[in-house]
Amino acid sequence: MTMNLNMRARTVAAATAVATSLLLFALPARAEMKIQEVKSSSGVSAWLVEDYSAPIISIRFSFEGGTTQDPNGKDGLTTLMTGMLDEGAGKLDSEAFQSRLDDAGAEMQFSAGRDSISGSMRTLADQKADSFELLRMAINEPRFDKEPLERIRAQMVSGILAAAHDPEAAAQVKWANALYGDHPYARHSEGTEESLASMKADDLRALHKAIFARQKLKVAVVGAIDPATLKTDLNKLFGNLPEKPALQSVPDVQAKLGQELHVDYPLPQTSITFAYPGVSRDDPNFFGAVLMNHILGGGTFSSRLFDEVREKRGLTYGISSSLMNQAHSSGLMISTSTRVDKAGETLDVIHDVVDKMAKNGPEEAELADAKKYLVGSYAINNLDSSTSIASTLVDLQVEKLGIDYMQRRAELINAVTVDDVKAAARKLLSVKPSVLIVGTPMATAASMGSKG
Repeated sequence: MTMNLNMRARTVAAATAVATSLLLFALPARAEMKIQEVKSSSGVSAWLVEDYSAPIISIRFSFEGGTTQDPNGKDGLTTLMTGMLDEGAGKLDSEAFQSRLDDAGAEMQFSAGRDSISGSMRTLADQKADSFELLRMAINEPRFDKEPLERIRAQMVSGILAAAHDPEAAAQVKWANALYGDHPYARHSEGTEESLASMKADDLRALHKAIFARQKLKVAVVGAIDPATLKTDLNKLFGNLPEKPALQSVPDVQAKLGQELHVDYPLPQTSITFAYPGVSRDDPNFFGAVLMNHILGGGTFSSRLFDEVREKRGLTYGISSSLMNQAHSSGLMISTSTRVDKAGETLDVIHDVVDKMAKNGPEEAELADAKKYLVGSYAINNLDSSTSIASTLVDLQVEKLGIDYMQRRAELINAVTVDDVKAAARKLLSVKPSVLIVGTPMATAASMGSKG
């Protein structure tokens, strides 16, 4: 007898809660978790972590080729396609597919990034056969039927129309165009009304055929499944895909820095974003940059930017910096928001903090604290559930870090010296950044402050 849908959903949730609590209890040991590489007869490889603490299986996978693969004039095609993959597949139309997915009590998701298309599923182990069959159909046999196509297209258009009245959304479009010019990274990942209107099911089929292939596929599986069973499942899920994708070549790009962009809009606060150069993942001093960023603004409540902008001056509720690594570009971003009449002062303080870091680097004590945090927080931030472990393992494969990376990571971080961090600071922060300011024009804001 099929379990009642609500009961099954509660069962999945309860089992997940148990698994998460057990996982959190054992976090110190998780850096030593056993990761096995499993390879199917069709050549599909996956990283597997067997975990029988709860009867759940989580799978995550990534195909190289994201929104950068949208053809000219077809912005939004990749996003539209990923929205259609669970809207009917094989012999099942959208309604029948969703009903079967509900009966299995499984969760299935697809998403499009700039450089990849990701998919995931979480299911109870005793429902794996039904759940994986649905996943196989979604990956191999999406239908792209007219009714769901029109529905998903309409939802995307509705989002575009809503964003047209959002100054922050408009600012991000302007920001991407300014930083990346005519590179695919500047494209509208959600598309436009015009581009979406031109898309047909054949466009989706052609894109699916170009991207969904075995050669650029990364897979991770966590949960109650053994290697022999997984080999068989990998063949079923991915074995019938083409061997090689047919991807458009995407060039590397350096963000255009030294610009100051203003998006004038009468907002209650002014948002500010800085863009500096970044560092590639394979740079020998990558962790020097990571530690520098943590001290500068990545540590949030313990960072220099938070201390100077928030704690000492009360100019914002929050400020942070982050390293951004993409397949074809990298950068360091600083973002915050502040009262309209304090925007000028906030800009000055940020520039001052960045300049001091670029010239002098960190103190020994700051570096020691940053190392301790980055080593100790990794499990909590990346390994707190079967889903997050699977996601982390896929990321490690995409970044070509090796199956033993978790064992080497602490050593790599602890080997960084103050001079390494100083070198990273000089390299990344001595360049004039691009700055995006969204809100009341600065001159008006200053006059508002003087009147107060």
